[in-house]
Amino acid sequence: MLYFYNMTGSVAKDSDDDLVFKALASPARRRMLDALKAAPQTTGSLCALLPELDRTTVLQHLRVLERAGLVTGRRVGRERHLSLAPLPIKRIHDRWISGYMRAAVDLLEQLDAE
Repeated sequence: MLYFYNMTGSVAKDSDDDLVFKALASPARRRMLDALKAAPQTTGSLCALLPELDRTTVLQHLRVLERAGLVTGRRVGRERHLSLAPLPIKRIHDRWISGYMRAAVDLLEQLDAE
């Protein structure tokens, strides 16, 4: 049996990253994030942006986004105002995307040199 010991103490970050990747896997959730990137939205306005989904399904998607830390919400009277929380996406970029981007640019430079 193979055992994996995490000596870096980054178990929480890895599981947080998993939640973000899983949240970003859904096209509906990505559309919600795009709308929130443009401006804060209410739950009702997000439901209006996704007419093919019923309100319960939109709320389920919102819970996934909130659990991943991608969306924050606050109550204002009877409305719930939602905002994009960009730090988890920045963490994904810093940890994963930027390193692979550098590797791809280096590979292109090597191809140009040959």
